[in-house]
Amino acid sequence: MKRREFIIKSTLASAAVSATSFAIGSNLNFENAIETINIGIIGTGARGAGLIPSINHIKNFNVVACCDILPFRLENGLARVNGKAKGYKDYRELLDNKDIDAVLIATPFSTHSQIAIDALDASKHVYCEKTMAKGYDGIQNLVQKVEQSKAIFQTGHQYHSSRLYTHVVDLIKNGKIGKIIAFDCQWNRNGDWRRPVPDPDLERIINWRMYREYSGGLLAELCSHQIDFANWVLNETPNQVMGTGGIDYWKDGRETYDNIHLIYNYPSGVKATFTCLTGNSRDDYKIKVMGDKGTIILDYHKAWFFPEGQTKKELGDLDGVSGATIKWDKGLGIPIDVDHKEPSEQALLDFRDSIVLNKEPVSNIATGSNTAVCIQMGLDAMYNNKIVTRPVF
Repeated sequence: MKRREFIIKSTLASAAVSATSFAIGSNLNFENAIETINIGIIGTGARGAGLIPSINHIKNFNVVACCDILPFRLENGLARVNGKAKGYKDYRELLDNKDIDAVLIATPFSTHSQIAIDALDASKHVYCEKTMAKGYDGIQNLVQKVEQSKAIFQTGHQYHSSRLYTHVVDLIKNGKIGKIIAFDCQWNRNGDWRRPVPDPDLERIINWRMYREYSGGLLAELCSHQIDFANWVLNETPNQVMGTGGIDYWKDGRETYDNIHLIYNYPSGVKATFTCLTGNSRDDYKIKVMGDKGTIILDYHKAWFFPEGQTKKELGDLDGVSGATIKWDKGLGIPIDVDHKEPSEQALLDFRDSIVLNKEPVSNIATGSNTAVCIQMGLDAMYNNKIVTRPVF
């Protein structure tokens, strides 16, 4: 593939916190596109290997290499590829392969920044799984490298690509719920979050999410998606966070918390709460955006609108349809119906399109780094038991 000149660039100082989606209103047609994007997967654990079937479904997007330090995970990744792919134990050898145009990084959180920097140095386009980077130095180093590069960089906050979520953001920004009052977000599960370990020596490698050296725990792995969404809706980033958590249920040697509770304060005065449990799964995943004219609730694939001070039978407008009796969905609210792909597949499709069109992704270095800073603020608040303000770089 011939790489075109990458023109549109963002900087952490000048880029907007949220970018409007390119061509959201129309489906891009690549029937006649001649470019074939060859991608390598770095990290073929549950997430990396799990994304390979989605890539297989995208035209002119081929997995040609996989890399993992664990042989059984590498084999699992290679087995999911359509066609042939080469296996690597060392990601740097994968980066030396000139036939590879792009990489997807799905390794432990602590390794994202360095691997992404090395990939950009190798002139590869990068899809870096969330959270983008660990620690302020890791964030700043990666931001600087992206700004010096001509390659496409996308952060793996897949809901930023969801056409449902994009539609909801547009509704909110166009006044659907009025003035935003607060966000209330949760991601509850009932399980120990562990992976089976065939050899005790592999505990920290396989269950890296449990250890602070490698992981940001529940905040980085789960709540980061919802924080990214709040930043996107508000078009700003929080200036203060307080939080708490603990290892209160799974007493199994883990270092990252098994429950977390955080409040982020935004400059506009909006407060956003984020809760994540591993001992109770009630209501699972929810984002609740509350305004003075109504509330919108989202789950993984659906959304509902609750008008403030109105009844279920009241007539009104819903997404441009007027004069019809509003139907409530089993007490959940008024459904917001939008045709959309599974968010991860859409995000990968957007990544491919960004490479072909030289368009900056909507989930880019600016949005990704802002969310990563929020994650580090939250970790500092919980682990140090203090109110943390946004750092100045």
